[in-house]
Amino acid sequence: QVQFVESGGGLVQPGGSLTLSCVASISIFRLYSMGWYRQAAGKQRELVADITGGGRINYEDSVKGRFTISRDNAKNTVYLQMNSLKPEDTAVYYCNAHPASAGYWGQGTQVTVSS
Repeated sequence: QVQFVESGGGLVQPGGSLTLSCVASISIFRLYSMGWYRQAAGKQRELVADITGGGRINYEDSVKGRFTISRDNAKNTVYLQMNSLKPEDTAVYYCNAHPASAGYWGQGTQVTVSS
């Protein structure tokens, strides 16, 4: 059974940094394109960044230059380094395959940016 477990969220002041981690229970993780998604209160879930098995990366415009997605295939883990955080980054962050599979959503990890 495929499972994604996110961690690393928390409360941070504007301008601060956090690093999120997602461990995937997939035997062929290296072949999967992976994405970080977020859902703010009252809004639809959106793709923030994605990375292919070969390392090709895309970012949503609002996080370019601030967020960095990476992966460690040996650890079945994908990361999201978030710098210069803004209040509008506040959301529950999820990882999933890219494109996302409806059956693979985990609990997510809450990121709150507030002074």
